[in-house]
Amino acid sequence: MTVQNYIHVIAGLFILISLALGTWVHQYWYFFTAFVGVNLFQYGFTNFCPLGIILKLFGIPESCSRF
Repeated sequence: MTVQNYIHVIAGLFILISLALGTWVHQYWYFFTAFVGVNLFQYGFTNFCPLGIILKLFGIPESCSRF
C-alpha cells in the first residue's frame, strides 16, 4: 500500500469512529468528523497532508512500483 492508500483508509476509519462517538458518547465528536473532512478537502487542492508526512517518516512508499 502507498501513502495515499493509507491516508484514505485512516481518514475513513477516523470518520466512522467519530460518527459512532458522536452518536453514542457526545455530539462534540462531530467536530472531529468535520476536521477530517476539511483536512481531506484542503488535501485535494494543496496536496499537503500532515498524516502523509508522518507516514513517509515511517517508511511507507509514496508510489507503487509493481510494473
